[in-house]
Amino acid sequence: MLFSGGIIPLYIVVRKLGMIDTMWAIVIPGVVGAWSILVARSFFQSNVPDSLVEAAKIDGASDFYLFFRVVLPLSLPIIAVMSLFHAVALWNQYFNALIYLTSESKYPLQLILRQILILNETVAESASSSAGAAQSFSEQLKTAFLLKYAVIIVSALPLLIVYPFLQRFFVQGVLIGSVKE
Repeated sequence: MLFSGGIIPLYIVVRKLGMIDTMWAIVIPGVVGAWSILVARSFFQSNVPDSLVEAAKIDGASDFYLFFRVVLPLSLPIIAVMSLFHAVALWNQYFNALIYLTSESKYPLQLILRQILILNETVAESASSSAGAAQSFSEQLKTAFLLKYAVIIVSALPLLIVYPFLQRFFVQGVLIGSVKE
């Protein structure tokens, strides 16, 4: 449960499900993992009182009603934290997109930024091997570094904008199980 089968079995499963060259190939394989289930389970055990569950069952609540009307409203912190973790993981990965996506129109931002950096390094290497002046190479090197820093800012900015709105849920979710009452 804690370790995946590897990239080849996962690729075969994604291909057999017909998700190659779709965004679902990026999103679905990482949605539910053993770590997320264990964290959510510990949250449910520590924050959903047994007396509340028993009272709902005595009142005739079904399991679905109990989950959607009692447990889920109490679980907003863990849902926000798991969503944030998953969003950050999806935002930062480029390898799965490199493997599963073939059309460039579906490339996520990280893969496009990766291509820009590789193209920039290729141009800098070709400029250094040509018979250019040392000052021209120095300027191209400075431009390459500036481009790298700009890529870092562009890739981190959306998460930096969203984080303050989810911070209170994040702090509550991270402290799950750390403080005993």
